[in-house]
Amino acid sequence: MQRALIALCAMLLFSTCLMATEEPEYTVIQKTDTYEVRQYRPYLVAETLVEADIDDAGNEAFRILAGYIFGKNKSKTKMEMTAPVITEESEKIEMTAPVTSSGGEGRYLYQFVMPARYTLETLPEPEDDRVILREVPGRVLAVRTFSGFWSEDRFAKEEARLRDDLSRDDLTVLGEASLSRYNSPFTLWFLRRNEIWFPVDLQQ
Repeated sequence: MQRALIALCAMLLFSTCLMATEEPEYTVIQKTDTYEVRQYRPYLVAETLVEADIDDAGNEAFRILAGYIFGKNKSKTKMEMTAPVITEESEKIEMTAPVTSSGGEGRYLYQFVMPARYTLETLPEPEDDRVILREVPGRVLAVRTFSGFWSEDRFAKEEARLRDDLSRDDLTVLGEASLSRYNSPFTLWFLRRNEIWFPVDLQQ
């Protein structure tokens, strides 16, 4: 019993240490019982587009982007992991469009948010030409937060709930939903933070 308790404490500590601490800067504009509306400032991402089923795409994208931030770049610079990791199904968008997740088979765009101390000019140049660096412009997002493990079914349910709530409140959705994940794979399920993002129009 004592060993199990020690192991659990060690796992919690390890998970907390591995959790990213830096996030894109935003201001909460509105808040309801089920979602909040945030104004995000521009932020930088390293992104890659992968064609595969959702599980294989995630593994391949993580390998590519993690390689970049952990030193696979022209200056061999190692960068800290930030949050969130953003995913979007991208069958109908160009690589350079503002994007971010859903499920199924197809093309998926994955993004790692870059540390705020960098600019596009100072970010290390990738060695892998599948890694694209760009700035995501400031925008307004409606955000639904949920805990637990991610799955395609869970994403679809949370996305539908947020879409229904936005329709009820007469908020116009401007693009596709994104899945944003904030925790390391070692984080216990009940401590995980996941979010559904929808770009919305408040000028009505």
